[in-house]
Amino acid sequence: MSGFRRGVRLGIDVGKARVGVARCDPDGMLAVPVETVPRADAAVARVLELAAEYGAMEILVGLPISLGGNETSSTADARTFGEELGAASDIPIRFVDERLSTVTAHAALRQSGRSQRSSRRIVDQVAAVVLLQQAIDVEKSTGNPAGQPLTMTQEPR
Repeated sequence: MSGFRRGVRLGIDVGKARVGVARCDPDGMLAVPVETVPRADAAVARVLELAAEYGAMEILVGLPISLGGNETSSTADARTFGEELGAASDIPIRFVDERLSTVTAHAALRQSGRSQRSSRRIVDQVAAVVLLQQAIDVEKSTGNPAGQPLTMTQEPR
């Protein structure tokens, strides 16, 4: 476990309608679903409440990059959400590539026998678990935190 920074992290899967939230234990052994937050004005505040409740040292926001490696309107939306989290809190925010997390989440839910309709409320949480677990695995194998840190270069909106 050389270089793994001990501490709880939140993984965030930002969607147009919902925000999936997952967390890990301080040793990064297991990422688990926490909550699906409706994408409304209170979403940033709720995510920060959860971060405080679990004592998160860091929030990892998934960036939905296209398979070709390009940013999309969804990527910009996730970046904006991460910037809003960063502007409202002093918890470090990191952006991680979550290219396949939602696809992986849907596949896992299908394999467990759930229909797409019955999975709708939890798929965002499962996608957050997938992106968080991937980020933990990267840090454990490389000794470096996954993704890129948020740098507040522009004025908060």
